[in-house]
Amino acid sequence: MSSPLHRASRRPAPLTAVVALALALLLSACSAAAAGLNSFQSPDGRYAFLYPTGWTRVQVSDGPQVVFHDLINADETLSLVIAEVNPTNSLDDLGSAVAVGEKLRRVVIAPEGSGREAELVEAAEREDGGRTFYDLEYSVHLNDRDRHELATVVVDRGRLYTFAASTNELRWPKVKVLFHQVISSFTLQI
Repeated sequence: MSSPLHRASRRPAPLTAVVALALALLLSACSAAAAGLNSFQSPDGRYAFLYPTGWTRVQVSDGPQVVFHDLINADETLSLVIAEVNPTNSLDDLGSAVAVGEKLRRVVIAPEGSGREAELVEAAEREDGGRTFYDLEYSVHLNDRDRHELATVVVDRGRLYTFAASTNELRWPKVKVLFHQVISSFTLQI
């Protein structure tokens, strides 16, 4: 026969159980938000972002500064283009989110004669770290398939950063949340 003290020690106290459960839920929610993402930082420490686990960096010449693609779905890509702009210009000087999104659509995504058509689905402005970012979403139509693209643009110290993630339209519903996390992770650190 066990003593009353021994029986009580085998049952967790209700408050202890509630605290343990709350802590477990909090920790699992925090890890789920970053699950499936790896971090990348430029060698000079100027910028950083997250990219999906299972993606690999690809070296390109005369193109984007950084390119990653999915090993399984090779047409899913992530790229960073850095272009020089007037050092006195801010992102606002280049236009509103819609104006910059439309110019990017006409000049880069679907220039005349490219055989591509693109529609700016959404354009939004956000502040992060004292900088203005324009978050852009596109639907891109090619001759043989449709694609979906998210991008964010920011200007800093005479450089225009365009960070974009792209996939085929069939996969878009599956990767939408992940791509939004990746695009919004882009930060300037210096």
